[in-house]
Amino acid sequence: MAEAFVSGDALHLACGICPSRSFPIGEFDVFERPTQDCPFDPADGHRYTADGTPVCVHPEKVGLPAARYKSEKAPLVAEIHLPAEQSEVIPYLRELLYGAAPVLLEGLIEQASAEIRRVFPDLDPLTTLRRALS
Repeated sequence: MAEAFVSGDALHLACGICPSRSFPIGEFDVFERPTQDCPFDPADGHRYTADGTPVCVHPEKVGLPAARYKSEKAPLVAEIHLPAEQSEVIPYLRELLYGAAPVLLEGLIEQASAEIRRVFPDLDPLTTLRRALS
């Protein structure tokens, strides 16, 4: 069996019964919040879709965007949406990058570099990212 997404990190924000602690990425879905589409199973304390797919209902805690990774084979991607104000870029990137799952970081950093150049040509992407990550 593949290693769980959250493995052995007792300080991780994921709930103690989150499927991310038992399954690798792609083997569970992430919903925005609890819904009737993923009812709580009192027998084991987990949430499941009708087809039995385990569901995490706290995307902000696992650092993954809400998507049906297992049940619909959704690709693992996250998108950068830079704020309109240049002064808000570093705080936005800090929150986004520190809250993201490690598996998403490389793609987010590449997107941020390209978007910074496109939206704020006067900003140096490397300096901006360094400030956001310091």
